[in-house]
Amino acid sequence: MRWSQMFAPTLRDDPAEADAPSHRLLLRAGYVRQLTAGHYSLLPLAVRVRAKIIEIVRQEMAAIGAQEMLLPALHPAEPWKRSGRWELMGQEMFRLQDRRGADHALGMTHEEIFATVARELNSYRQLPQQWYQFQTKFRDEPRPKGGLMRTREFTMKDAYSFDIDRPGLDASFEAYHGAYTRIFERLGIPALPCDASSGTMGGSGSTEFMCPSDVGEDVVVHCPACGYAANIERATSVLPAASDGPGLPSPERFDTPGVRTIEDLLAYDAPADRQIKTLVYILDSTLTLVLLRGDHPLNEQKLMDATGAAEVRAADPAEIRDALGALPGSLGAVGVSLPVLADHALRDRRAMFTGANTDDVHLRGVDVGRDIDVGLWADLREVEAGQPCVRCGEPLETRRAIEVGHIFKLGDRYARALGVEVLAQDGRRVPVIMGSYGIGIERAMAAIVETHHDDRGIVWPLPVAPFQVAVVAAQSDDADVAKAAEDIYTALSSAGVEVVIDDRPERAGVKFRDTELTGIPFRVTVGRRGLAEGVAEVTSRVTGETEKMPLDAVVPHVRSLAGP
Repeated sequence: MRWSQMFAPTLRDDPAEADAPSHRLLLRAGYVRQLTAGHYSLLPLAVRVRAKIIEIVRQEMAAIGAQEMLLPALHPAEPWKRSGRWELMGQEMFRLQDRRGADHALGMTHEEIFATVARELNSYRQLPQQWYQFQTKFRDEPRPKGGLMRTREFTMKDAYSFDIDRPGLDASFEAYHGAYTRIFERLGIPALPCDASSGTMGGSGSTEFMCPSDVGEDVVVHCPACGYAANIERATSVLPAASDGPGLPSPERFDTPGVRTIEDLLAYDAPADRQIKTLVYILDSTLTLVLLRGDHPLNEQKLMDATGAAEVRAADPAEIRDALGALPGSLGAVGVSLPVLADHALRDRRAMFTGANTDDVHLRGVDVGRDIDVGLWADLREVEAGQPCVRCGEPLETRRAIEVGHIFKLGDRYARALGVEVLAQDGRRVPVIMGSYGIGIERAMAAIVETHHDDRGIVWPLPVAPFQVAVVAAQSDDADVAKAAEDIYTALSSAGVEVVIDDRPERAGVKFRDTELTGIPFRVTVGRRGLAEGVAEVTSRVTGETEKMPLDAVVPHVRSLAGP
């Protein structure tokens, strides 16, 4: 490839709209251009990187026996309605009608559609099956951001396993876990496997692969001592045992004028860890009280997971007043007839403080087990840094991260909904057990850039770089320099090295900057001074080190650097 013929529109300055290093650099280096919010055109350099990522993923899928398919991106509503996710997916699903008025959707994911294909399986002897595809997904993100990290249209490698039983699913899950670990190692992404919420996917469990990054939208809880790791939506920690004393025979009212917050109530000898925080939520149209210890924040995803609610929102003040007779700041669950959910940290607590459902009045001496009718106990609190690890007791750390992969144990949810049954060994017809395994291809590209860049531009790991080496003719208008550069370029290309020659009539500094900005791992520079000495310069993008070597040694040396 000749740079003079290549479409790589590099920019001198950072684009104003870029809000993450990968976004800024992929725009500046001429890899992508935005069409509209959440939609990006991938330019030639990006397409080359994308193809490298896909090939690495494809190789690791083949290594565990997965078979590649390609299913439609436009789906009829019927299978989604059968699974219950037509409404559950909410506004993130792009919906449309065809000319006959039939409902369709642009695929967010493909569990239902792969399940329809799997209806042709009929015997346990055909299992396990591992199927995957690279397909465009569509999600109507309310706030696309981060360039390729959160878009409305993207490529996903989604895979699905089909097993006869749960031990089979466990084996498939572990196979994908190993494949994902190898994929991210080969891509140069430091991915940490984390326990995670299954969300709208359902199933018995899931693992996210998280790349630590300051621009990540997720928060990971990690224990450096023992390796425990979980998304904050799933993480838990050890709580010290409480010693409450006997408490009071019954709750006692006391006036608290102007008290509106946990902090306000501290003035009444009510430590935050002895307060009951009462939150009011609408869970699938049902007004519900959610109780936590005063110093513990709620994690809404945990609330959704615990209740199975599809729609969750905080109640507004008017709804709260109508239901409880008071406004936030004086709310409590003593004596109410509404549904009550409580965090495990409140179990068996006595001598607690809470609102009396009268403005500016609270209760002391509350015994949770005696005075509050808790309908469901669950882990609802959000873990914070410094709390003891649930495995080893050492302090936990938190940091932001990018989700680069997610694997799920789906169980038989989709098989039952879509009628995917096979004949078991004992002659019964049983639903197959499914797993789901996803990697966002363009998000992986962005995560690589987030991890591998410096103040001069992108630093691609060699396996995914668009070209392995750039040959730069420092003085293109010098016939001898141009010929020597052409000879090296031709020899490298013939040797199977992915090479681009920068033959533009530009200053050497401009060419060097573009090679660094675009992140090509190695640069061979041919110039007048070196040519007079019979040498060329080979520069490593990672280290910045430059080595002079005889012209006839350049090709074998670069070939060895580029690998087999």
